[in-house]
Amino acid sequence: MNHPSEEISKLQEEIFAKQKELAALRLAQEPEPIANYAFTDSMGISTDLLKLFGEAEELLLIHNMGKACVYCTMWADVISGMAHIIQDRVKIVLTSPDNYKIMSEFANSRNWKLDCYSYEGSNFSLDLGFAEDKNNRRWYSPGVSALTRKGTSIYRRSYDVFGPGDSYCAPWHLFALLPEGNANWEPKYSY
Repeated sequence: MNHPSEEISKLQEEIFAKQKELAALRLAQEPEPIANYAFTDSMGISTDLLKLFGEAEELLLIHNMGKACVYCTMWADVISGMAHIIQDRVKIVLTSPDNYKIMSEFANSRNWKLDCYSYEGSNFSLDLGFAEDKNNRRWYSPGVSALTRKGTSIYRRSYDVFGPGDSYCAPWHLFALLPEGNANWEPKYSY
């Protein structure tokens, strides 16, 4: 019979191998052309997706559900804490369906170190699969899209969804090391 630590090590190796396999599959996908959607920055100035790239050819775009979602708030808090590291490699921005005033005030109250943009009133999240219309209401989902541009053409190279236990929010993994796991813990707006 294997000792539990041997089983854990073996499973970790399998998970790492599967993560590499998943990354390779994502890279092998055909780039998905997407439109040059309109956004509003935190000052109320209209801009578009191409301008979010700045001079960069790559962009990580966070699909945040807005102020009403405490889980999305935690993801943005965590990603903001890593922003200086991520931005050493690639530009990263956060997008929200909230209007720019609400989004800006909320981002400032959280001290986020991310450029934030509103797509209020557009089909941006719907078209990219991070929203659905159901029961006369738009329901949003959180996640990230990896975008590239070639001239004035924009492509989504890969994407992923956010949810408790995903790879993008370390607290879940740290809690999983404890005897009671997350012990029904849920994110809060203040700690």
